[in-house]
Amino acid sequence: MRAVQVTEFGGPEVLTPVELPDPVAGPGEVLIDVERIGVNYADTHQAENSYLAPSQLPLVPGGEVVGTHDGKRVVALLNGGGGYAEKAVAPAATTFPVPEGIDDLTALSLLVQGTTAWVLLRKNAHLAEGESVVVHAAAGGVGTIAVQLAKAWGAGRVIATASSEEKRALAIELGADVAIDSRAEDMTAALIEANDGRRVDVVLDMVGGTTTDQSIAALAPFGRLAFYGMAGRESPKPVELRNVLGHSTTISGMWLPHVFRLPGNVFGTALTELFDLVLAGNLKAIPGGEYALSDARGAHEALRSRKTVGKLLLDPGK
Repeated sequence: MRAVQVTEFGGPEVLTPVELPDPVAGPGEVLIDVERIGVNYADTHQAENSYLAPSQLPLVPGGEVVGTHDGKRVVALLNGGGGYAEKAVAPAATTFPVPEGIDDLTALSLLVQGTTAWVLLRKNAHLAEGESVVVHAAAGGVGTIAVQLAKAWGAGRVIATASSEEKRALAIELGADVAIDSRAEDMTAALIEANDGRRVDVVLDMVGGTTTDQSIAALAPFGRLAFYGMAGRESPKPVELRNVLGHSTTISGMWLPHVFRLPGNVFGTALTELFDLVLAGNLKAIPGGEYALSDARGAHEALRSRKTVGKLLLDPGK
């Protein structure tokens, strides 16, 4: 089969098209004929071995695919990679049927980014009706869905941040009440101003660095910041617990694999609810570009440039 392999850790340049033997499904696994591959920011960390779960060489990156198994359309989370290929093996427990009316782009947009946004708002932030919500990187895969969900679930004011006029216009189109420049020198002041002079209740952050530091400073009493990535590849400052106490704020983290440890089928519940919202016309996936499998490097370069919007896909047929 055609695949993309990493034999040394690094940036997009280490993604090499190769021919590999077809994978074989073991007990509790399914073999999927891949139709489209989802590209996530986590894949860029996986390629350079800076992800939360250490990578091992040689590596076929990619954690999500949509395709067919036994003639049925499925979307699947993979275990440790293997997605950038014409065929992939996935645990049966993380392989889900794709409802009629859900296209490949939407299925892959919801599988990781959609469920991430759902968990952040429901489990981390416990969003209450009328609260203000800040969505950083609002034009990205998680951000575009988080903006729509926050609005649908009764947020009082949705504040988006993005780096260009086009991205900010997209966030407004998706339901944000205001969109501000993510490069603001004083993000604390910018967020408070965008919230009509009030501190904010909820922040969803995957940027890191000073963006995180200044967002924490913008939280209202009992405000919550949910941290789920570090696209800027710069760590925030250490959080002083006495400051958390002194301002009655909560800072939480979220890594999607941990959702499967929760009692009940939380992931399945989230995915089903997201599918239903799409089918009802209340949620939509935003295309970010489709690349040939052989140009996975180009997809990673685009993603790391922070110039993309929505969901990026790879086509294993090219």
